[in-house]
Amino acid sequence: MPFSKRKTCKSAAICHIFINFASVIPYIMPKNSTEKTNEQFGQAMLLCRDIFSKKLYDYKPSWRMLRPSSLTDQLFIKAKRIRTLEVTGESLVGEGILPEFMALINYGIVGLIQLERGYADKVDMTNDEAMQLYDAHAQSCVELMQKKNHDYGEAWRDMRVSSYTDIILTKLERIKEIEDKNGATTVSEGIDSNLMDIINYSTFAVIKLAIEKG
Repeated sequence: MPFSKRKTCKSAAICHIFINFASVIPYIMPKNSTEKTNEQFGQAMLLCRDIFSKKLYDYKPSWRMLRPSSLTDQLFIKAKRIRTLEVTGESLVGEGILPEFMALINYGIVGLIQLERGYADKVDMTNDEAMQLYDAHAQSCVELMQKKNHDYGEAWRDMRVSSYTDIILTKLERIKEIEDKNGATTVSEGIDSNLMDIINYSTFAVIKLAIEKG
């Protein structure tokens, strides 16, 4: 299917992503809290995927030219704005917290793609290739969420959204330190692990701010 038709075929996109996540996101109504989390996580990811695909249609994968450090700074700007809005409760440009968390998810997945492929001097992949990479890394984040959610017993549900923001900012500081040391760590997790955690905490925020509020 040509990409130009994708944005008019929302149902096709939804089917595609749910096929990719078939092993981790059930179709049935949740029977327990874990199944509820899987379903809500999938719904939040779909919202972000839809935005990502529409921006690809408008701009193509222009982000391929971003170096990892530039992506880290972009993530930092988004997270810092979220915290400012949480503290002040005032937005002068009319955009709230939810879109920024969704942007953290999409930029985080772009960061994982750039770590895998390296940056480019020009757009070097099609929109369809970019979507395939997006789906692969999104699924990896879902699988990581499931493992951690099992171990921590749904602890994220008892956390405040503002705590997600602080954790995300902390992880971005860690990423900056790792980048400044040319990727070297001693016992700490790498950049990819921190990005996946940022994506997952941001997805929990989207669940609380959008999915659970209907």
